[in-house]
Amino acid sequence: MQLAIFDLDNTLIGGDSDHAWGEFLVARDCVDGDRFRSENDRFYRDYQDGKLDIFAYLAFALEPLAQISRGQLQNLQREFMQEVVSEIWLPHAETLIQRHREAGHHIMIITATNRFVVDPIAARLGVDTLIATEPEEVDGKFTGQVAGHPCFQEGKVLRLQQWLQQHPQYAAGEKWFYSDSINDLPLLQQVEHPVAVDPDVRLRDEALQRGWQVISLRGEREAFASVLDL
Repeated sequence: MQLAIFDLDNTLIGGDSDHAWGEFLVARDCVDGDRFRSENDRFYRDYQDGKLDIFAYLAFALEPLAQISRGQLQNLQREFMQEVVSEIWLPHAETLIQRHREAGHHIMIITATNRFVVDPIAARLGVDTLIATEPEEVDGKFTGQVAGHPCFQEGKVLRLQQWLQQHPQYAAGEKWFYSDSINDLPLLQQVEHPVAVDPDVRLRDEALQRGWQVISLRGEREAFASVLDL
């Protein structure tokens, strides 16, 4: 059985939902605006540069989940989807997912962004499986801590391996992985069909050097026809 794996941010959507969620919280006055915006931007630059301290970032990013009531979080989550995610939606991403689905592939998103932010995005895309960084919950409340291993860089390989141990029918099958980021190089190197999607400069260079496909899911016309010959 075959597996189509997708990064989320700047791959299936035209922006970074993690960073955008932070900006959204600032705009809603849910956090200390100046401090939070500055830190949010700094961590995002570190991510883009491939030098993010994931545990320091998660200590920062998950803190608001513990400070805001669950009811308010649910309202914010709905508004975020309507006002922010809808503006960075990529119809070509849905087309690509549908082609994999028609080929009988299991559809997976694997993302470093925490599950609270990405759950409704994955649901709208209709994927079969979501592997995300897990915010810790105790008695139905977020603690501000991470549960388990963050789904980042080599952590994506680890989390996928753990999933495959639980779903061994997919272990021997061909796997596609689509990503925009050099941070996903560890997992891209593990699959039979690595695809760079609107990649950052470092990933584009790696992809061209290794002979990987480079595609775009943005723009008015489809620019990914070759990858759809599944």
